[in-house]
Amino acid sequence: MQTTVENLSPTKVRMTVNAEFADLAHAFEHAYADISKQVNIPGFRKGKVPGAILDQRVGRGVVLQEAVNHAVPELYEQACVESNLFPVGQPTIEVTEIEDRDHVTFTAEVEIRPDFDLPAYEGMQIEVDAVIVAGKDVEEQIDALRKRFATLTAVDRSARNGDLLLVDIRGEADGEAIEDLNANALSYELGTDGMLPGFDAAVLGASAGEERSFLFTPEAGEHEGKGILVTVTVKAVRERELPALDDEFAMMASEFDTVADLEADVRRRLERLKRVEQGYQARDRVQQALLDAVDFPLPEGVLSAEYAEHFKDGHGDDAHQAEFKESQARNLKAQFVLDRIAEAEQVSVTEQELSAWLVQQAPRYGMSPQQLADTLVQNGGVQMAVADVRRAKALEVVLKSAQVVDSKGNVVDLDALDEDMAALA
Repeated sequence: MQTTVENLSPTKVRMTVNAEFADLAHAFEHAYADISKQVNIPGFRKGKVPGAILDQRVGRGVVLQEAVNHAVPELYEQACVESNLFPVGQPTIEVTEIEDRDHVTFTAEVEIRPDFDLPAYEGMQIEVDAVIVAGKDVEEQIDALRKRFATLTAVDRSARNGDLLLVDIRGEADGEAIEDLNANALSYELGTDGMLPGFDAAVLGASAGEERSFLFTPEAGEHEGKGILVTVTVKAVRERELPALDDEFAMMASEFDTVADLEADVRRRLERLKRVEQGYQARDRVQQALLDAVDFPLPEGVLSAEYAEHFKDGHGDDAHQAEFKESQARNLKAQFVLDRIAEAEQVSVTEQELSAWLVQQAPRYGMSPQQLADTLVQNGGVQMAVADVRRAKALEVVLKSAQVVDSKGNVVDLDALDEDMAALA
């Protein structure tokens, strides 16, 4: 097989592949076997008809077409490997010449990963935020614990931030009720902005038995851009009374006998949490430093196709679309850089690592790890999963060699994070 490559741009090539019929031997075996199972020829069992007979009965042209259709995708992949090309989009393939018993020629236009020089990634210097646990951080955690043991008392006054409201809610558009916005006896803490935009402002100051309305305009979904009238009926206003912060509370709410011991434990856990956050921050900043250190063109066709697919339902304003484009380009660039590092470092993925990835990712899709594995196999997504794990390992290689310090100049020991994560589990 002979392949010539024409560079149409830094991110797109046209390959011309000329394959001799010897390169199609396997494809002809497949074609004859497949056609033999589909035809009835007297004197022969299905699947056992000789090739020469099939050439006569169904026509050499049919066999030839079946063989070429089977061979071309495999020959295309082989040509990419031999030409050291890394396709990132679907190719446009055209068979230009078939000379029976001699050769087949086809062209393939495809977008590819551009060629670029890797930045110097060993020993990168990265700064992360220092671990600082303020007194108010500890206080917030303690207050959150006290809220869990608080008593609720109905009050005869207007609602204010921090109150727990019992509400009924209903939404209407063009005079018709919206089922997704109809609910009764919802409990909601006023001031948390956990409801619809405008909800908190509408019910602030309302008393039990009072009804408030406001207009809500969804930015996506069935009612995107349409004003929805939301009516809220306040059924009860309840005040939360926190227990006293004393040793008795510490013994009731925790394993500790004193408030001082409880506060010390909360501080330790916050410090561990912030050290883990340091690790994630170091990872993100190492990747960003890699991207900042190199510049190369990205395949616009791939980006445009992803953009069109994401916004095919017409959702999203200009700001959201611009943010998506920026994120999309950054992610694709990161994939290219990490793939190159994985190749340079000869990073491989073990079965155990792929299994761990499945366990980690499955909850995101509401599946068990086995269900996710089956889905990937059915949809041809196994290589995507392997590539994801491989890129993560490539980034770990860079991270392990990085010199990480915090904003106070202290060296950060990323190897100690496993102990912190285990303590937080």
